[in-house]
Amino acid sequence: MASVSTDQDGNRTVQFKGIDGKRKTIWLGKTPAKAASSIASMVEAILLHKITGYQLESNTANWLASRPPKMMKKLVAVGLAEPVKPSEPAEVETVAMVGTFLDGYLERRVNDIKSGTHVSYGHTVRNLKTVFGESKPLAEINPGDADDFRRHLQQVEKLSSATIVRRCTVARTFFKDAVRRRLIDSNPFDGVGKGSTANPDRQRFIDHETIYKVIDACPNAEWRLLVALSRFGGLRVPSEPLLLRWQDVDTVEWKKMLVHSPKTEHHVGKGMRMVPIFPELLEYFKDAFKLAEDGAEWVLPSLRKPGITSGDWRNVNFGTMFIKIIKRAHLVPWPRVWHNLRSSRQTELTEIFPSHVVSAWLGNSEKIAEKHYLQVLDSHFQQAIEKRAGEKPVQKPVQTTPAIARNTTNNGHDEAVEVMRKTPETHGSPQESGVKSDSDEWVMRDSNPRHPRCKHGALTS
Repeated sequence: MASVSTDQDGNRTVQFKGIDGKRKTIWLGKTPAKAASSIASMVEAILLHKITGYQLESNTANWLASRPPKMMKKLVAVGLAEPVKPSEPAEVETVAMVGTFLDGYLERRVNDIKSGTHVSYGHTVRNLKTVFGESKPLAEINPGDADDFRRHLQQVEKLSSATIVRRCTVARTFFKDAVRRRLIDSNPFDGVGKGSTANPDRQRFIDHETIYKVIDACPNAEWRLLVALSRFGGLRVPSEPLLLRWQDVDTVEWKKMLVHSPKTEHHVGKGMRMVPIFPELLEYFKDAFKLAEDGAEWVLPSLRKPGITSGDWRNVNFGTMFIKIIKRAHLVPWPRVWHNLRSSRQTELTEIFPSHVVSAWLGNSEKIAEKHYLQVLDSHFQQAIEKRAGEKPVQKPVQTTPAIARNTTNNGHDEAVEVMRKTPETHGSPQESGVKSDSDEWVMRDSNPRHPRCKHGALTS
């Protein structure tokens, strides 16, 4: 029997007793549990063949024949495969099957894509196997079959249009790899399922009044800061707040913080960015700082879980807990609870600062911001109505972001935004007005008094 073991760093191995009676180990690195289990099953089948002489099943033989060189060396080292001699190349199945090819693709990409992306790819692999079957030759799939796949996602799986576009795009990536390996002549998914992955129906603008009610319902200072970092700092949850260290935060003047971004670190120069400590964040940062132990490393230590240092965020899911907090505030949870906080921040900051500056602070591109983050608000319609020909606005349009001043230094997004007014001890109302202009600098002030902070105990399920 072959067994799968996982060490504390998430590295997996397959261990088994060889035909010589000795314990053998195949090192797999950070391979997903499902893929490691599949390899263990194949190892058992090969062992049965070597011990009993029983003929290998076709799927096992195809799997063994399609192993990449690195994996084949590991199998040869533990006696599960014979070394291939240059003069006598091993016989390889010339017909590539759907199941074998897709499993091999995921295995080849395990070390060069994020774990979340690997999981996302796995959903498309599952759909392709369901529609075509694992034993169907790749070369027999034509553009009409690809259209059938798209219709299956729509009519049977009943997925959203944005999800269908994403999965057809991933399928196109798989078959492009098959073309480059000369397993098929053309890509049947070319032109299939193209379209926008944005879904405006799931966008919501979360105003200040709403988010302050949610913050008041949070169980402790770390949760309050987490929500504030998402809504007012535009950080991606969970990865960016959980990687925030106190050494990355300007705890002297409270002007800026250095944010590390696992999502964009594979792009040159995009692994980290400087973000202003906006006035709305200040009190929550200071509350957490007062409660931090001497020499504390992490800003949100109690929210961190084992395994996240390896970059695997699949087990860090704050969605369920956040929905409970929203309900505790007597509000109805909105779609994409964390993404829409970040989207709301990008929308309101773009009303004040140039879009390229806001994108630099939030760690995305202007193109991505326009496609997935920026929203059209009722206030935009109101401003348009007030500016109709022959009419003058009664007052300057109400802005959605309080107490933020424009910074005109040469450093642009690397400089923290200066606070142009004193930050109150408690948070403010979302109904802000009174825009004051003064040369290149201007500031917005809250017009309503702030309500007292609520006191809550720990959340219950």
